[in-house]
Amino acid sequence: MSTRVYFEEGKNSVFAAAIDWPGWCRRAKSMDGALEALVEYQDRYAAVLSVPFRPGKLEVVGTVPGNVTTDFGAPGMDTPWDAESISPRDLKRQVVVLADCWAYFDTVVDSAPPTLTKGPRGGGRDRDDIVAHVQEAERHYCSALGTRVPPRTLWVEQRSTITEALLAGSPASKWPPRYSLRRLAWHVLDHAWEIEDKSA
Repeated sequence: MSTRVYFEEGKNSVFAAAIDWPGWCRRAKSMDGALEALVEYQDRYAAVLSVPFRPGKLEVVGTVPGNVTTDFGAPGMDTPWDAESISPRDLKRQVVVLADCWAYFDTVVDSAPPTLTKGPRGGGRDRDDIVAHVQEAERHYCSALGTRVPPRTLWVEQRSTITEALLAGSPASKWPPRYSLRRLAWHVLDHAWEIEDKSA
């Protein structure tokens, strides 16, 4: 058994991402560095999940060029592999993974101090600023999922709307389902780990 991985190559950095494991995505200055970072985070990622996780060998299937979003610091490109159909069973599994990432984020936030250690990552934001950023970013992502969430919607309701759109196959989505799940899971999990790392 193996796990398909692709690279998203920007001007100054590269993302390595697992196609079928939303949120397992890391960045470095080079392809080798990004793949090494992905492996380093394997156990940390596994600790988030409620579903069986046996990635096996990592199989690099290709590279896609990045865009301005990549250069900004987020995986911003869907891939040829996202055009593949996704079975209802695997779609449900990946939605569960996203829900696991949300739950992990909430747990981290609940145990984190309001003031975080300052540093270059995240622009020096504290806990509540990061939480507000993640929630607002997900609200904006909804338009790419073919749905809409009004401002000041409770986060639990916003997540429910996102989940419903994803399970329906996001028929009006600008993003393919696989990419939608990877982008959402990466964002919330990356910030969960940021809060964790800055809580020490």
